Formats: sequence, structure tokens, C-alpha cells
Amino acid sequence: MPTTCLITDDEPLARELLAGYIGSLEDLELKGLCKNAMETFAYLQRQPVDLLFLDIQMPQVNGLDLIRSLHERPSIIITTAYREFAADGFELEVLDYLVKPISFDRFLKSVSRYYHAAQRTKPSEAPPEESAFAKAYMYCKVNRDLVRIYLKDILYIESIRDYVKIVTKTQQYLTYQRIGYMEERLPSSKFPRIHKSFIVSLDHIDSYNVESVTVAGHVLPLGRNYREAFRKLLST
Repeated sequence: MPTTCLITDDEPLARELLAGYIGSLEDLELKGLCKNAMETFAYLQRQPVDLLFLDIQMPQVNGLDLIRSLHERPSIIITTAYREFAADGFELEVLDYLVKPISFDRFLKSVSRYYHAAQRTKPSEAPPEESAFAKAYMYCKVNRDLVRIYLKDILYIESIRDYVKIVTKTQQYLTYQRIGYMEERLPSSKFPRIHKSFIVSLDHIDSYNVESVTVAGHVLPLGRNYREAFRKLLST
């Protein structure tokens, strides 16, 4: 059974971002989008969900007051632009506290925390964060089709003018997109940018030196401006 989710935020772009993140994980199912706390309260009376992504600063009733009003609460991940409410959130036993802008990498960690809290994995299985990543995917337009590509299968991404080439273990896909957009959507802890034209999968790196990175047998250039950040990432 998928984990059912509800998003509450008065900002359309924030709702859209989280909806996209949820849609990229096959174990999550988005059940609804709410603009304010009153809509959310009414929704939850009709249809409980497993996981609520909740903004704090909203018109009329704020997110913290909504939490206090719920007798039966779903797991709650707060999403807000304000750090100062963190103590209040955790006092109300929220699962996590995400400060906007929210990266996909940070979103994955929150979902992993939910899996762990819900005891959806066993000790012998992969760590929750790895389990969430293994199921993450994105859709890319290739010719007239929208093709689902699992992130774990991506070896590297190459910028070719107004397109990017996504190279996986078995295939290559050419899609009309900027490499900067791909960099924003992918978890930075898994997909570092190593050159103005290349993003690589950390899990598939064979070796590297001061000038190049070898990924599954493909030798790719390591740009001078990216070397230090790349080395730091590998040392963490």
C-alpha cells in the first residue's frame, strides 16, 4: 500500500514543487492539495492520510494551530520559510521541519525519516534513505513520449546545446532540457555536477583524478571550477 499524502500551503509554487517531489516516488500517493488550514481540517475529517506536508504562515489559521486542533493526526512534516518556529513544531511532535527553498535531497531525507518512524523497513533491509532513493524516478519527454527513468539507473547526464543526454545502465535518452534544471531536480548528495556540461551519479563512479572522472567506463572531464566541491563531497 502506498503512503497517502496531503499538501497544505497557500503558495501555488510551493504546492507544485512538493507535488512534483511526491510524484517522483512510487511509494507515495498524493491525495490532495489544500490552500489553507480550514480546507485541510475539513479534508482530514472526511479522508485521513498518512503524511501531511504543512506550511505554518497561512491566512486565518496557521499551521501550528491546525496541528493543535487535530485529535487524530497524520505524520506531519512542516514546510516553511521561517526557522524560528522549529521549536514549536517539534514540541508538537512533528516528524520533520523543512525550511524553504526545499531541495529534493532534503525532501528524500524527510520521507526516509517517515519510513523509519513507521517501521516500514526491517533491520536487514537497506537504510531508509537508500530505500527511498531506490524507488525515486522522473519523467522525461523523449520525442513524443514521457519516459520514466529511475534515478538509481542514471550513470551521467551530458548537456548538448539546448538538450541533455541522460545515460543509464541500458539506454540513452535525449530530452529538450537545460542541465541547470536537471541539477536543481536531482539530489545533490547523489548527483554532483563535475563540469559545465556533465552531472554524474556518485554511486557509479569507478575512479577520478585531477582532470577526469570515470563513470561505468565512461571518462568524463572534471572542470576546474567543480574540483573542490567534488572532492569535498567524496570525502564526506
